[in-house]
Amino acid sequence: MVKNVKNQYINRELSWLQFNGRVLQEASDDTVPLLERLRFIGIFSNNLDEFFKVRYATIKRIDLAGKDGKNVLKGTTASNLLEKITNIVIKQQAESLKIIDTIKSKLEDHNTFIIDENQVTEDQDAFIRNYFVTKVSPALVTYILNDLDKFPHLKDSVAYLAVKLVLKEKIPKEGRISKILQQTTKEKIYALIEIPKNTDRFVVLPEKDGKQFIIMLDDLIRYCMHINFSIFDYLEASAHMIKITRDAQLDFDNDLSKSFIQKISSSVKSRRDGEPVRFVYDKTIEKDTLDFLMEKMGIHNTDSIIPGGRYHNRRDYMNFPDLGYPDLVYQQIKPLPIVGLVLQGSLLDKIARKDFLQYTPYHTFSYTVKFLRESAIDPKVKSIKITIYRLASISHIASSLINAAKNGKRVTVEIELQARFDEAANIRYAEKMQREGVNLIFGVTGLKVHCKACVIEREEKGKLKRYGFISTGNFNESTAKFYTDYTLFTTNEAILKETNRVFKFFETNYKINRYKHLLVSPHYTRSSLVKLIDKEIKNVKEGGIGGIRLKLNSLSDYDMIDKLYEASRAGVKIDLIVRGICCLVPGIPGMSENIKAISIVDKFLEHPRLLIFENGGDPKVYISSADWMTRNLDRRVEISCPIYDQDIKKELMDTFDICWNDNVKGRILSENQENTYIKNDKEKVRSQVATYDYYLKKLGN
Repeated sequence: MVKNVKNQYINRELSWLQFNGRVLQEASDDTVPLLERLRFIGIFSNNLDEFFKVRYATIKRIDLAGKDGKNVLKGTTASNLLEKITNIVIKQQAESLKIIDTIKSKLEDHNTFIIDENQVTEDQDAFIRNYFVTKVSPALVTYILNDLDKFPHLKDSVAYLAVKLVLKEKIPKEGRISKILQQTTKEKIYALIEIPKNTDRFVVLPEKDGKQFIIMLDDLIRYCMHINFSIFDYLEASAHMIKITRDAQLDFDNDLSKSFIQKISSSVKSRRDGEPVRFVYDKTIEKDTLDFLMEKMGIHNTDSIIPGGRYHNRRDYMNFPDLGYPDLVYQQIKPLPIVGLVLQGSLLDKIARKDFLQYTPYHTFSYTVKFLRESAIDPKVKSIKITIYRLASISHIASSLINAAKNGKRVTVEIELQARFDEAANIRYAEKMQREGVNLIFGVTGLKVHCKACVIEREEKGKLKRYGFISTGNFNESTAKFYTDYTLFTTNEAILKETNRVFKFFETNYKINRYKHLLVSPHYTRSSLVKLIDKEIKNVKEGGIGGIRLKLNSLSDYDMIDKLYEASRAGVKIDLIVRGICCLVPGIPGMSENIKAISIVDKFLEHPRLLIFENGGDPKVYISSADWMTRNLDRRVEISCPIYDQDIKKELMDTFDICWNDNVKGRILSENQENTYIKNDKEKVRSQVATYDYYLKKLGN
C-alpha cells in the first residue's frame, strides 16, 4: 500500500533545478578551492541560461497556447509551474550572490581583491583609462534610447548596462549637442551599453605591494562613463545591468532548394530573434529606469521578470583567471595510460587481440585520436564510419577523418547538425569535411542521432575485418578533459556487425534492422530494457537473485519509472546514480521501498550511462549513449552496447561501486529534494579521487 505521497513523480523541471542546486552546493563548499568555487558559479549560471532558453521556453509556449499541460507536466499546470520555477530561481540567485560575496572576502585573505569602480585608486586610474580607450571603447555599442522610435533588439544572453544620465539644468541653445538634447526628455537621458563578448570580462590590474587587483569589465565601463558620454553635460550617471534570455527552439523553413546545412544554418541565425522568456535586472535599479525599459520593451508578464544582482552573465566566472595561485584551483591530474595499450605502438594490433576500456578523464583521450590517426594512414584500412554529435572547436577527430579521405579511404560521417548550441560548430566542420571528400549523412528525418560509434574495415589475409569503438560520450578532446565517459575498443564481430547495421539504417531508414546484441533506439531500447527488468522480477519471484544498478544523467521517462516501481514492489533491489533530472521518487513504502538513488556532483561532470542487471548471478552489463528519457528511447538513434569481456565487466562494476560508496560528494535523492549529503561512519570515499587511484593501482603504482 503506497503511503500518502504528494506525487508519484517529481516534476522534471523542478528536479532539474534541484540538480543545479547541487552545482550551487559545490560553489558554497569550503573544501573546494576558491577559484573553482567561482567557476561553479559560472556553471550554475550557464546551466540556468540554457534552462530558460529551452525548458522554461517550452512551458511558456504551453501556457501561451492556453493549455494547462497537466498531462505533460504530471500534476501541475503550466502557469503554476512557471510560478514555482520563478520562485526557486529567485532564491537560488540570491544564494549565489551571497556565495560570491563570501568567496570575494576569502580571496582577500590571499591578497586578491576584486574591486568595483568606487574602489579604484589613483595608481590604477591611468591604467584603467588607457585600457578603456584602447581595448574597450572601440568594441562598445551604445544606444541613446530616447531618440529611437523602436527599441533596439537585445541579443540573447548578452549583458547590457542600462544607463540613466541626469542632465544639468542649463542646456546650450545652439550647436549639435543642443539638437541631441532637445530631442530627449528635458531632465534625463536613458541609454544602453552592450557589454562586448570578445573582451575579457575580468581585467587584471597591475600588482602592488604583493596584492593582486581585478576589476570586472562592467565596473571598468562604469568608471569610464564620463569618457563614453563626454558629449553630454550631466550631473550624475547610474548604470545597472539587464539581460534577456530568448527561446532557443529551432524553426525550419520548407524551401526545397536549400540544403540541410543551409536550413540548419538559417534556423540557428533566426534563433537570435526568438521570443524573450526571461528578463533579469539589477534589483537596485531606479524605478523610473526600470519602468522606462519595460514600457519600451513591451514587457508586462511578471512571471518572466527576475530581479538579480549587480552582475549578470555570471557564466563568465568559468573563465576566471588563475592568477598563478596553484592552491586556489584543483590540482590537475595526469591522464593515465590504459593497461596493456601503448600509444607508441599500433593500437589496432593490440585491439585485435583483446577489448580495452577507456574511461576519460582518468585515461587519456589520446587513444581515440590515435585510433583514427592510425586508421587514416594504414594502407590496410579501407573504410571508416563514425557518428559525430559534438566536436571540439579545434578537432583532431575531424582532422584525422579528413586525412583518411585524402588517403583514399571511404570515410562516412553521420554528423548531427541539430546538437543544441553546437549547431554552428558542427556546420563549420561539416562543410570542411564535405569539401575534402568525406561522405556526410545528416541523420534521419524526425530523429536525432545521439549514439557514439565508429567502425573501420581493414583488409587482412584477403578478408575484411572490423575494428571499432562505442562510447557513452562525444568524440571531443575538450570535454574529454572534464567529462567522465566510457569508450569500448573492440573487434567483437557480433557487436561491430550490428553497429554497421546502424550505419546502414542512416542510409536506408525505411528498413528496420534486427539486433541480437545491441539495444538500439528508437526501435528496440525500450522493449529490451523492459525485458531485462522483467527477467529480474521473474528471478526474484522464483527465489533467485535479482538486482538492477543504473548510472544515468537523467531519468524522466514515466513508463520506465513505472517499470522500476513494479520491480521494486516485486522485491528487486535497485540502486540508481543519477547526476541530473530524476523524476522517480525512491524509498516510498508500497511503491519504491527497494529503490535507493544518489547523485554525484564534483570536479568532473559525471556523464557515462552504465546499466547492470544481476541476471541470476551472471550480470549483464551495458554502456550506453542513452539516458532513460522519452527522447532518448523514442526519438533518437542510440546504442547500448553489451560488455562481454569479463575483465572489463568487472572494471565497470568496480567503478559503479566506487561511485555508490561516495560519502563526500554524494547526495541523497529523495521525495523532499533537499540534496542532503550522504553521511555515514564509513571510511571517506570521494569517488572521483578513488577512481583515479583505482586505475593507478592497475598500473602497479
